[in-house]
Amino acid sequence: MHETHFGSPRSRVDGPLKVTGAAPYAGEFTAPDLAHGYVVSSAIAKGRITRIDTKDALAVPGVVQVFTHENRPRTAFRSNAYQDEVAPPGKPFRALYDETIVYSGQPVALVVAEDFEIARYAASLVRVTYEAEAHETDLEKVQAKAYVPPVKRQGISPPPKPRGDSEAAFGASPVTVEAGYRIAVEHHNPMEPHATTVVWEGDERITVHDKIQGAQNSQSYITAVFGLPQKDVRVVSPFIGGAFGSGLRPQYQLFLAVMAALELKRSVRVVLTRDQMFTMGYRPDGLQNVALGANQDATLQSIRHDLIANTSTFEDYQEATVNWSAMLYHCDNVTTTHKLAKTDLYTPADMRAPGAPTGLFAMESAMDELAHKLGVDPVTLRLRNYADIDESTNKYHTSKELRAAYQLGAERFGWSKRNPKPRSMKEGRELIGWGMASGAWEAQMAQTSARATLTADGRLEVACATADVGTGTYTILTQIAADALGLPMEKVTTKLGDSSLPKSPVEGGSWTAASAGSAVELACHKVRETLFKSARGLDHSPLANADIERVTFHGERIALVSDSSRFVTLADALKAAGVEKIEAEETASPSKLTQMRYNSFTHSAVFVEVRVDEELGQVRVTRIVDAVAAGRIINPKTARSQIMGGVVFGIGMALHEESMPDHNLGRFMNHNLAEYHVPVNADVHDIEVIFVEEHDTLTSPLGVKGLGEIGIVGTAAAIANAVFHATGKRIRELPITIDKVIGTAEAA
Repeated sequence: MHETHFGSPRSRVDGPLKVTGAAPYAGEFTAPDLAHGYVVSSAIAKGRITRIDTKDALAVPGVVQVFTHENRPRTAFRSNAYQDEVAPPGKPFRALYDETIVYSGQPVALVVAEDFEIARYAASLVRVTYEAEAHETDLEKVQAKAYVPPVKRQGISPPPKPRGDSEAAFGASPVTVEAGYRIAVEHHNPMEPHATTVVWEGDERITVHDKIQGAQNSQSYITAVFGLPQKDVRVVSPFIGGAFGSGLRPQYQLFLAVMAALELKRSVRVVLTRDQMFTMGYRPDGLQNVALGANQDATLQSIRHDLIANTSTFEDYQEATVNWSAMLYHCDNVTTTHKLAKTDLYTPADMRAPGAPTGLFAMESAMDELAHKLGVDPVTLRLRNYADIDESTNKYHTSKELRAAYQLGAERFGWSKRNPKPRSMKEGRELIGWGMASGAWEAQMAQTSARATLTADGRLEVACATADVGTGTYTILTQIAADALGLPMEKVTTKLGDSSLPKSPVEGGSWTAASAGSAVELACHKVRETLFKSARGLDHSPLANADIERVTFHGERIALVSDSSRFVTLADALKAAGVEKIEAEETASPSKLTQMRYNSFTHSAVFVEVRVDEELGQVRVTRIVDAVAAGRIINPKTARSQIMGGVVFGIGMALHEESMPDHNLGRFMNHNLAEYHVPVNADVHDIEVIFVEEHDTLTSPLGVKGLGEIGIVGTAAAIANAVFHATGKRIRELPITIDKVIGTAEAA
């Protein structure tokens, strides 16, 4: 049996470009006549602009133009023209649309100059006078006005209908836990800031280099807003320096750069500053309450999970936050609710596994509290209430190996050695805590197209409009394509991130491997069929009487499975076809019947060790074991990296990340990487990733499930549970900072 690329740990094919600095990012493309734009941000959270004085800015040598709401070009009038592929219900924000201010940091002007430094300096000379209105950015103060959104966001499942009577069951339960939980607002802080470079091609044609997780999403946005034909707008985004959901929607720098380029008829680049990265979407604030009721035998009798989350005044942002509590465990009486409350902030945004780590921090913390109160092991409690089906929909799972994840994770971690008593494990002046949590994330597949082209020189190119946001998509698609035609990976080139390539949805939701991978395999198999037909037609072909199921493509040959010495080379088959290339484009779609009958999720069991300095209150995460069930693994090397990245994200959520608002000013104050803390090397210790064997023939033709998000889900909850085990203090508001550890946090 020959070795395949699928399932093998391969290094990233785009790695050399990235480490040598040869990979071009959106803010690095250039053009001979390139001008630079710098955004002027609003100083108030709500009100209106009464005057903008641009005279001094325009007088600076090298300044080309200053755009404001007073002189901007006309764009689409209807707000639905600004709705992108993943927009929530409502009216999208429109930069420089009018004098109205709806959040602090809103762009109020764009200074365009011959170079960046001139634009930045001139922007400091733009004088804006405001008439401020009373704003409200504090969710606690508007929670009384919370409402159920009248229109559901497309692609986001609303909370499931209640089952049983959770209130009565809670009242009758001999053991109960009820508490409120909260996670601080978090902002995306990828290495690459949001940027757009618009190259003016002449005759109203533009090539747009945008930081976006879906080039075709930006293309559709541009054509709708500016009334341009699709053929005149090409969006290219081959490399993305991290996005994590911030690049799902076109951000305001795209609008400003395209507007300026079209008006000035020249190339324009707009790059946001690090502090301006805090003037767009974020993981939303949320007030959560979880109530659990159980019998003395640790069987759940009642689950209630309520959430009030913030949104903007102009859109109803929604994500699946409470849904996980209704599907993860067996319980006959479950109620979940999700309401929104409007704040004078920008619309929240999808941020790595949107909803799941938030909701499961609350639910998995409550489960840990219940285990402690019952005097049972946290793993035992979860196994005793294991759900074999998704009880919120009464659908079976395409596959579910969470039970095995518990077992393997606990064994590798050494969980059986845990002393269940809080504050019982200590070394020197450090308290040691062991905690765990469950994780789940949707395993989806979306309709995606791909093209495969085999040329006479024996090289294969596969192409799809989807993006690689750093997850390794270039590499896994190369592996899939190489296997399909029996080629070495070095002979396969993968093209991504270009609106001119075969259609793809935005890269997100952990569906890209299953979706784009299936499409690439289909296209390559179509090329296989053509090649095989040609190989059979050769004079005295050793494959003349074979069918395609009886041959194998390997080593650049088509050979009989029963006798590898009987073969036709790909080169000879292509030559016999009498063409310079064989090309096929195919579309992969999920099975509607499968979607009707089953639900599909990835699952994880996260085990964490923390050490807490008893005197200083400093928390260190010293060991994590994450057992993940995610179907077939295409590339164990890049897959492990994805889980590790998600785990580090979870460490940030648990201990570091916190966008701090000043509600008097209505803005986030720590808008830089000096004061917005993210985990660094010293914060990250031993992370072990275990991939649980899981066979799934229903989620996707490849049998794979996404990995980009499951790594963060459950991690923050497991850390918080470990901190409780170490200290005896239950901290229900993240991040867990020193003041909370040494303060008066409630002891459970």
